[in-house]
Amino acid sequence: MGTQKVTAPLVFAITIAAIGSFQFGYNTGVINAPEAIIKDFINYTMEEKLENPPTTVFLTTLWSLSVAIFSIGGMIGSFSVGLFVNRFGRRNSMLIVNLLAITGGCLMGFCKIAESVEMLVLGRLVIGLFCGLCTGFVPMYIGEIAPTALRGAFGTLNQLGIVIGILVAQIFGLKVILGTEDLWPVLLGFTILPALLQSAALPFCPESPRFLLINKKEEENAKKILQRLWGTQDVSQDIQEMKEESARMAQEKKVTLLELFRVRSYQQPIMISIMLQLSQQLSGINAVFYYSTGIFQDAGVKEPIYATIGAGVVNTIFTVVSLFLVEKAGRRTLHMIGLGGMAACSILMTVSLLLKDDYKWMSFICIGAILVFVAFFEIGPGPIPWFIVAELFSQGPRPAAMAVAGCSNWTSNFLVGLLFPSAAFYLGAYVFIIFTGFLVIFLVFTFFKVPETRGRTFEEITRAFEGQAQGANRAEKGPIVEMNSIQPVKETDTNV
Repeated sequence: MGTQKVTAPLVFAITIAAIGSFQFGYNTGVINAPEAIIKDFINYTMEEKLENPPTTVFLTTLWSLSVAIFSIGGMIGSFSVGLFVNRFGRRNSMLIVNLLAITGGCLMGFCKIAESVEMLVLGRLVIGLFCGLCTGFVPMYIGEIAPTALRGAFGTLNQLGIVIGILVAQIFGLKVILGTEDLWPVLLGFTILPALLQSAALPFCPESPRFLLINKKEEENAKKILQRLWGTQDVSQDIQEMKEESARMAQEKKVTLLELFRVRSYQQPIMISIMLQLSQQLSGINAVFYYSTGIFQDAGVKEPIYATIGAGVVNTIFTVVSLFLVEKAGRRTLHMIGLGGMAACSILMTVSLLLKDDYKWMSFICIGAILVFVAFFEIGPGPIPWFIVAELFSQGPRPAAMAVAGCSNWTSNFLVGLLFPSAAFYLGAYVFIIFTGFLVIFLVFTFFKVPETRGRTFEEITRAFEGQAQGANRAEKGPIVEMNSIQPVKETDTNV
C-alpha cells in the first residue's frame, strides 16, 4: 500500500455516518432531564382519560415503560441489521432508516398537543428501533471505508458521536433551554433535524467499497471509491485482499446467526464480541449516567445537573484522547487500562459514598472518582467494543456478528436500567462493588482471550481464527495458533 492520507471525502463520509451515533447518544440521554415534567404530563393525561385517578404504581409503570421501551426497540433493531445491510448496502441502509427517526420524532414531538401518552411510548419504541439499527450500521460502514492503519482512530469517532449526543441532550434539557413544561416535546422531537441533515448528505457519500466488490462484484467502482477516499492510486493490495475474501465467500454458504455459534472458526470471535459488549454495559457506566444526578446529590452537590454535564464534557474529552491513542497503544491494551482504572474508581466511589456523612471532603473524592471513572471508560470500554466486532469478522459473517453483538449490548443496557434502582435501594453504596466484580472478570478475560487487531487486515485476522479452529480440531487441547503472535501489516506513513 502507498502513503495513506486523511482525505476530505473520507472525513466527510465518516462524519455524516457518525450522525447516526449522535442520534443514539441524544435519544439515550434526552429522557432524563425532563423526567418530572413528563411524569406530570402522564398524570394529567391519564386523569383526563380515566374515570378514577390513576394510582402511583400505574403512573410509575407508564414512566418506566416510556424509558425502557427505547431499549426494547434497540434490541429488535440491532438484531435486524443483517436484513438491511446485505440487501440495500451500508450507506443506503443508513438512509432508509432515517424514516424511522423522523416518524419517532414526530410521534414524541406532537404527543403533548394530542394529549396522548400512547404516542410518547410508541415514539420511544420507534426511535429505539432506529438507534438499534444505527449501532450496527455506523461502525460497520466506518470500519469498511477506513484505511487499515487508521481503522481504530476512525472507529472511535462512532463513540465520539454517541458521547456528543448525550452531552447535547443534557445541555438542551436544562430549564433555561428546552427542559420546560412547554418545550419538552421540542426536546424529544429535535431528533428529526439530524435525521434530515443525514438524509440530505448521505447521497454524496460513497457506498462501502468492500460491499461493492465482495457482495456486488463491482470491482472497478470499488477501486475508484477507494482511490478517492484514501487519496492514492495504489490500492491494488487492498483490492486483491477483497477479491481473495470474495472468492472464499463464494465457496462458503451464507452465514446465519446460529452458525456463528456452531462453526468452530466463528466461536471464539463471537464470544469475544459478546463479552466486550457486556464489558461496556456491565461496567457500571450506565448506572453512573442514568442516576448521576442522584449520585451527585448524595455527594452533596447543590446543582447536580451541572455536575452531570461536567461528567459529559469529561466523557467527550477522553473519547478524543482515545482517538489518538488507539492506533499507538492498541485496542487490547487500552481496553485493559480502562477496565482496571474503572475497577479502582468503583471501589473509591463505594468508600467515599459510605464516608461522606462523616467527612464532608469525601463528597469531592466521590465526584473526582466519578469523573475519573468516566475518563477510563472512554479510553477503552466505551469506543473499542463497537468497532472491534467489525474487525474480528470477514465480510460474510460480519452483519450477523454485528447483530448478535449489538443485541447483547442493548439487552445488557436494558437489564442494568431495569435492575439498578432495586439493587441501589437494597445495597446502597455497596452496589458499585458488583460492578467492580464484573470489571475484574472482564479484565481477566481481555488479558487471556482478546487479540490485538491493530494494523492487521480483515483477511489476516480471519486467517488467525481459522488457524486456531484447525489447531483445536487436530488436538482438542493441543497447541494452537496465537493471534497476538501474527505480525501486523507494515506501518504506513499517515498524512493529515
